[in-house]
Amino acid sequence: MSIGFLMHDVARLMRYRFDARARDLGVTRPQWRVLLHLARTPGPTQAELADLLDVERITLCRMIDRLADAGLVERRADPSDRRVWRLHLLPAAHGIADQLAEIGAKFEEEILSPLDEQARASLMASLESMRDGLRRRTADEAQEEVA
Repeated sequence: MSIGFLMHDVARLMRYRFDARARDLGVTRPQWRVLLHLARTPGPTQAELADLLDVERITLCRMIDRLADAGLVERRADPSDRRVWRLHLLPAAHGIADQLAEIGAKFEEEILSPLDEQARASLMASLESMRDGLRRRTADEAQEEVA
């Protein structure tokens, strides 16, 4: 088995199990990702959030529409640019975001429970190194394409 396959399989199982726990909150996985990002960093534009979540802008727009209709998210005009809308959680969404964060913390502890502290630290450092290396290579390749 390759490391790529194993990482994908672990990520798939994590998504499935987290979704099962979060389902009772009445939000879909894409919606809870939006809520958690807005709870952590309020006020991004739709374009910024779409890029961060790696979704098409029109897809995010539809998600925001549904979340706005549910009274969870609002678009506020940017004070320095009338063409730009900034996204913010409404009070009802803060409780959901808090519950999602709590579910996530408990879930992370559960999935890491087979590992001791040293193994956890090593796993985190290894994954960060892999991510950072991929980001550097992607940036380097983008630079080469421009040149």
